[in-house]
Amino acid sequence: MDETDKKIIKILKDDSRAGYTEIGNQVNLSEGAVRKRIKTLTDDGAIRKFTVKIGVEQGAEAITLLTVNPSYPTQEVTKRIQLIPNVETIYEVTGEYDIVAVISGMNVIEVNECIEKIRRVEGIVKTNTMIVLRNI
Repeated sequence: MDETDKKIIKILKDDSRAGYTEIGNQVNLSEGAVRKRIKTLTDDGAIRKFTVKIGVEQGAEAITLLTVNPSYPTQEVTKRIQLIPNVETIYEVTGEYDIVAVISGMNVIEVNECIEKIRRVEGIVKTNTMIVLRNI
């Protein structure tokens, strides 16, 4: 991944609706070259998905800290959590907790339903959830 790829990814992170021509104008490439780079970034896994992120004002978001039973492989638990709708991002971390899951939904009820599904995943022994009040 070169500097131009990094610029393209930043543009897409800021505005996932940016078109190939618009991106090309910002990084001094043709529309076709941008299209090819984005396809390569997607095929290589640098870009894993394109998504819509709802603002807290229009929906609800939570951060859930998860502790995994040491007899269960954390990667296996992570794979199960990734399949749950409304789980946006997952981090495997060090410290008191093993996994951090970022959840978003259209409302708090939808977020809570997601958290309940996570709590039922085999291997999860403890959760600590924080509802996001404001993005800055």
